[in-house]
Amino acid sequence: MTRPMPAPHVAQARFTVHTRGRGFSEITRDVADAVAASHVDTGIANIFTAHTSCSLLLGENADPTVREDLERWFARIVPDGDPIFRHDAEGPDDMPAHVRSILAGVSLDVPVHGGKLLLGTWQGIYLWEHRLDPHQRKVCVTVLGH
Repeated sequence: MTRPMPAPHVAQARFTVHTRGRGFSEITRDVADAVAASHVDTGIANIFTAHTSCSLLLGENADPTVREDLERWFARIVPDGDPIFRHDAEGPDDMPAHVRSILAGVSLDVPVHGGKLLLGTWQGIYLWEHRLDPHQRKVCVTVLGH
């Protein structure tokens, strides 16, 4: 005989990140607030951005040189204005931003335990803007659990 399980609880929150142009915006607190508001004790938080020229990153939050190194590495492998790209309707950073977004990804899943994100000591959640100009980026946090 199987034991009955309570129905899962689903909550969703959205917020906007105002970027300053290429670089990282830490959104750990915004995501943690969405998880707390969900009243889910144990489950999973999915963080998603519906854009094609920014990414989400789960990474080092103690030393900013880690993010600076990532930016330099991406600049080396996907340089702005590379003549290989034909898609440049919005400037020389247009197609490179799309490639960077595909490589880094637009969604993350983070476990929730005790009503909190189950992050490592040095982990933070970042929206990584790949365009040179500032943008408004929408983020959706869906929390599923009990």
